Formats: sequence, C-alpha cells, structure tokens
Amino acid sequence: MLLEAIPKSVESIAVCDRTKEPGAGGEPLYLDVVNAYAEAFAASKCKRMPRIIGGRYGLSSKEFTPGMVKAIFDELRKPEPKPRFTVGITDDVTNLSLKVEAFDTENHGVTQALFYGLGSDGTVGANKNSIKIIGGEGLEVQGYFVYDSKKSGSMTTSHLRFSHMPIQSTYLIEQADFVGVHQFVFILKYDLLKHAKPGATVLLNAPYASDEVWERLPRIAREHIIEKELKLYSINAYDVAKTCGLGHRINTIMQTCFFHLSNVLNSTDAIAKIKESIEKTYGKKGEMIVRMNFCGVDKAIEGLHPVQTPQVSGEGPDLLPVYKLPTEDPFLAQVTAKLEAFEGDSIPVSAIPDDGTWPLGTTRYEKREISLEAPIWDPDVCIQCGKCMEVCPHAVIRAKVFDGSLLESAPAGFTATVPKSKTFTPDERFSIKVSVEDCTGCSLCVEMCPAKNKSDLSKKAINMAPIEPVHDEAVAQWNYFVDLPEIDRSRLDRTKVKEAQLLEPLFEFSGACPGCGETPYVKLASQLFGDRMIVANATGCSSIYGGNLPTTPWVKNKEGKGVAWSNSLFEDNAEFGLGMRAS
Repeated sequence: MLLEAIPKSVESIAVCDRTKEPGAGGEPLYLDVVNAYAEAFAASKCKRMPRIIGGRYGLSSKEFTPGMVKAIFDELRKPEPKPRFTVGITDDVTNLSLKVEAFDTENHGVTQALFYGLGSDGTVGANKNSIKIIGGEGLEVQGYFVYDSKKSGSMTTSHLRFSHMPIQSTYLIEQADFVGVHQFVFILKYDLLKHAKPGATVLLNAPYASDEVWERLPRIAREHIIEKELKLYSINAYDVAKTCGLGHRINTIMQTCFFHLSNVLNSTDAIAKIKESIEKTYGKKGEMIVRMNFCGVDKAIEGLHPVQTPQVSGEGPDLLPVYKLPTEDPFLAQVTAKLEAFEGDSIPVSAIPDDGTWPLGTTRYEKREISLEAPIWDPDVCIQCGKCMEVCPHAVIRAKVFDGSLLESAPAGFTATVPKSKTFTPDERFSIKVSVEDCTGCSLCVEMCPAKNKSDLSKKAINMAPIEPVHDEAVAQWNYFVDLPEIDRSRLDRTKVKEAQLLEPLFEFSGACPGCGETPYVKLASQLFGDRMIVANATGCSSIYGGNLPTTPWVKNKEGKGVAWSNSLFEDNAEFGLGMRAS
C-alpha cells in the first residue's frame, strides 16, 4: 500500500518520527518505510531503492513550522544528506539538527493576534470568549494558549487566528497582525514585538497617560515600532477597572479594545455580543456584577488613546533583566535565565544537565514584580505579633532581631525599633522588611494585622502602597536585610507565633497563587523544623509550586543544608511517607 501511494519518480524520502527509540536502529516509522522498500526491492516489485533518511520532530512539544519542513526538503536536495536528523532543537552534541530559517506560508486572508497576559487576570478566558463570538459570526477560528504551571502570576500567551477560509496552520503565530500586551511590566522585560507584522496594531495596558508611554518603553520596543511602522495604542485598564469596581479583572476592558481596533467584526456589533456574553456568564451572580462589567466595556473605548511615535527611537532603556543573578553561575545564566525569558527553545543540548540535577533556591532570582502595590511597615504602630509574616503566602515579609550596631551601615531609610519581647536585649533591634519585587499584592498581611494607627484609624502597622515611588529604596533595604545574621534558634520559643516568625524560612517566593492558603503552612513547617525536615509531597498544587522547574522555592541555609523533598506521582502519599519513616 505504501509503495502504491508514493510516485515511482521519487528519489529521496525523509521519514519524520515524533518519538525517540533509544537502542533501536532507527525510529518506528522510519524502519517501517525502509523495510517496505527493502522487501519490495528484494521481490523485484520496485526497480531501485530511493534514498531514505530519518528524523525526529516535535518532541517535548517543540514546534514544527513551515521553516522546519523547508529545511528537511533542503536537506533532501543535497548530494549527501544526513542519514539521521532532528528539527526543533539545537543539537550540538551529536550535531543532527538542521539549520532552520524563517519561512512564512500563512494565507493573506488570515488575521493573526497575539495576547500577553498575567495568569489570573482573565486574558485567556476573554480570548476564548472572543473565539466564540467571532466563530458565531460565520468565521473560521483557531486558538492556542500557552501558560505554565503557575496558575496565576506568570505570563500567558494566547495565539488567535480568524479567517473566512479554513485555517490550516498547526503552529504558533510568528507574524501577528495584532499584539495585545495586558501587563506593562512584560514589555519592559521581554521582546514582545519581534513577532509583530509590519503595520500591525499594538495595544498596551499602561499605568501612564498616553503621552508618557513612549518615554517608558525600552529601546528594542521603540525600534520595532518605528522600523515596522506599528500602530500603538494605550489604555490604563487597571484605572478603568478600579473605577467600575472590577478590581484587577481587566479582561472585558482589553477584549473591548481588541474588537474596537482589530476590525475583525464591526465594533458596535462586537460590543453588543460581549455584553450578551457578560449577561450569560455573570447573570447568576447578580445584577451589580453585570453592571460593573458593562461599565468596563463602556469606559474601555473612552480610555483608549493612540500613542504618538517619533521618527527616531531615541536612547530608550535596555530590557530589564528577567532573572537577576547575583553571580556569574554558568548554569543559571545559560539555562535557567533563558527559560525565564521564554527562550528555552534556543538552549542547546549541551547545556542541559546529563543527570537532571537542578540547583535549589532559584525562585529568589525571579523578581517577577507582578504587583503594583506592596506592604509598607510602620514601626511606631507595630506590636510585633508576627501575624503578617505568618500569613504571607510567598515569604516576602520577614522579621529579624539583630545587634543594633549593624544599623550603622544600613542603607538610607532602613527602619528598626526596640524589640518588645523580653527574650531580647536592649542593645538589639527589631525590623520587618518586604521584598517588593517578589510581592504578589494579595494584601493578606494588611487584613491580618491587628494593630491600628490611633491617629489615623484607616491605617494599620502595615499598609499597602504603590511600589514605584519606593522601589529602589525598598530593594536596597531588602538586600541589606537578608544579609543580616540569622538569630540563634535556641533563644526562641517556637510555640509562640511572634518568635517562630523570626526563624529562617527554607521555602520562599513560590509560584503559588496570590493569597494562597497552603504555602503559609509549608513555610511555617520549614521554619519550625529547618534542615531536619523530610517531606513526602502528595501530587497537587503543593507538588507543582514546590517541585516545579526551572526554579524551585526550597532553599538551603548558609551551611548548605536544606529540606529533603520527594514526590511520588502515582503512589499513595501516606504510604510513601510511611516508607520514608520506616527506613
């Protein structure tokens, strides 16, 4: 059957397998094709054997693009093609990978849109809703959504295609007609406009007026906008959401702007469809919720403004580092940092560890900066109860007691006070500091704080405030704070929350959701038991934010010791832990 389907004029065949068979002479489909031709040739059913080469593609969800297909055909045309090859990876160990160049086969009638959002901000849900609306109007639609195991707090990418013709593309968008950036910090960290088509429309959610946006953009974004003649629009979606009582949910606001700018559908008709969808989705939650979302839709167009772009980009800032490395660690720089920058597909095979070993305590270098606000400590109001630190899901709020003489070298604005507990001496000082770059803005610390400012009852000992005005000062204070010596554990009464929270946490800055109810317990356990702790982790949220890669929240202390952690996916966890205890 195979030989009947292949023209007799074929001289070369490339067989692509989406699997790897270690120890075999070749992959299954390749061997089947070779055997079919060999048997036919031996039986004189074909006059000659074509040249047959075998390759692998698409492993571990690697892309398979038109450019890769072209590279395979180019290899077949060579007088002596590689007998074995790979596409989708850079194989600098066995040197089997083919050189792939950009190659676009997209139909001209297809509208392609890319959206970059923050996990839990509603971007993915809004885009799925947009697909339903557009598909309901008779157009062909396609959606593919890329996000990691962080259910909230990481970047999500939505790939949407719309067309009056059937959509044949089975790969991610490389040339977008529309790019929506729903979090301003993303355009400061990532080269998001490299996939924008010349003349494309760019929608940016920026916490600034439209006439301030250009000066805030990094140099590479400015260059893309000018060279490709991109049309840039901005909206302060969070301000609109706050006005309408929507909190941080900006999905319907940004969705409305997309329909208004993209012309995929008539803007008026699309907005009517969005409101129908809102009634269907939120109707059971009450009329007020529906009205608030209607308000977001109506005010979205009012808040949308074009950004005037000059002819010359000017000297804009460089992209912010995605991964802030304290030292030139080769592995962190060549592997982890690239994964954090969404450039993992460019990592060569030689950089991957042979035994799968990855370093610990690497979430501390992420510095995601996903919140616009962070808690600020007021030492004059604080009663030093430790509750804000106890409830913090990401260990961004910490307290230390240290020798007062260490304040002499502290950075500007570093606050400390006399400890209230009799456990400590008059020469020691108590301080609470916040890692504003790691804070997720959940506000649980403020809700938990029992101390009230008697001169201003709207304030507590810890209060949420905008990060931008205090960012640099807060970062300098945190960096000094974490280097202060840890207190001697034997001095503390670990049965008291306020003293237990002075212990060093060995679990920090995880990828758990803002306001997570699990991680405070995990962090507390690591404080109470320290490097003597052994964890049998059941599969679920805790195994994902605890054992995920490329970064891990479990850390080692200054002695190089940490928590022993393991997870068994399909085994009963109680039995798994019992085995640890019994051994």
